Amino acid sequence: MAIQKQEDLVNTGLPRFARNDECMENTMPELSNRTSTFTDSVIRRMTRISNQYDAVNLSQGFPDFEPPRPILDRLAQVTKEDFHQYSTTWGAQNFREALAAKITHFSGIDVDPNSELVVTCGSTEAMMAAMMSVTNPGDKVIVFSPFYENYGADTILSGAEPIYVPLVPPEYNFDAAVLEDAFRQKPKAIIVCNPSNPCGKVFTREELTIIADLAKKYDSFVITDEVYEHILYKPHVHTYMASLPGMKDRTITCNSLSKTYSITGWRLGYTQANPEVTERIKKVHDFLTVGAAAPLQEAAVTGLRFGDEYYADLQEKYTHKRNLFLQGLRDIGLPHTEPQGAYYIMIDISEFGYEDDLEFAEILARDVGVGTVPGSSFFREPENRYVRIHFAKKDETLNEALNRLSTIREKISKR
Repeated sequence: MAIQKQEDLVNTGLPRFARNDECMENTMPELSNRTSTFTDSVIRRMTRISNQYDAVNLSQGFPDFEPPRPILDRLAQVTKEDFHQYSTTWGAQNFREALAAKITHFSGIDVDPNSELVVTCGSTEAMMAAMMSVTNPGDKVIVFSPFYENYGADTILSGAEPIYVPLVPPEYNFDAAVLEDAFRQKPKAIIVCNPSNPCGKVFTREELTIIADLAKKYDSFVITDEVYEHILYKPHVHTYMASLPGMKDRTITCNSLSKTYSITGWRLGYTQANPEVTERIKKVHDFLTVGAAAPLQEAAVTGLRFGDEYYADLQEKYTHKRNLFLQGLRDIGLPHTEPQGAYYIMIDISEFGYEDDLEFAEILARDVGVGTVPGSSFFREPENRYVRIHFAKKDETLNEALNRLSTIREKISKR
């Protein structure tokens, strides 16, 4: 560690620390190299910018409508009951049992609630715990691009190295030969977001089988993010990676209740994996967060026990919102993707000629009054022609956003 005399520190801009008896002081210790290239979350930044300009916030993916009333009613009861202390570190027993039953019902996979599930503080922690449990420093992890912004960061924080494989617009399909080239680098794992944030792709059974066969061939884990499993648009269907032949023991499923039950602020997620992997995840989770909120787990059990009609209504609700917003974009004449699942749309802003999509997104929030996320934050490739919006909002919110977007060409000059 460098040591300088006090006079040498004048005008260096370095923080000052306590002087020793000889009037010496230390410079600040070096910060972590692995986080030196990190920015703040662009998604959360765009929420702050939306709030600054009173824009309709279609950037950060949370709804502006209430969670299901039975869950809220149960939460009100829970506040008067004895659920205010720690639950079991890896999740309350009744929560895990209800969760296992739900997973088995929809995926056909038998799940042991005691040895194959860990309840986490959101799927964000689930992904981090999974990555830290299976990777060593220097390992490689395949990440499809575009990707949810946490995946690359999680890989780096785990000491691993990401290998990016492109999903090619506008269909966001992958080239199997390019993917196998990545697998030839012997990655420890591949991350698959299905349905995909940000592009709305739903991987077909055939595509997932290609990925599964390569994972088996090159002895890799598949870490899936399946938080949008119930938000799908016909004729697309969700295939659970762990349900494919030979994949239950090789798959670590990360999931969350946030999107399915519109409770993003409750931060209830989970991992599903074989007992050996789960035992390791339990330990990592214990040191990361100790446990998810006990009262919220108790209230959320109500949602986990909903019947099939709830999920059919959810699909119908989001299909309506998707169709409303897509028709609005068509009327305005803005080119866009048509999501197969999840609730995100990528709008092509090429016509405006901006080289910096972050600058465009900030101007859009300020001058048009609609908050979006610059697409470059999701791509490894140099890509600046998209902004991402989401439509998990009330109809009146979506119509107001479309009203404002209809003025985009009047208010934003082309470059």
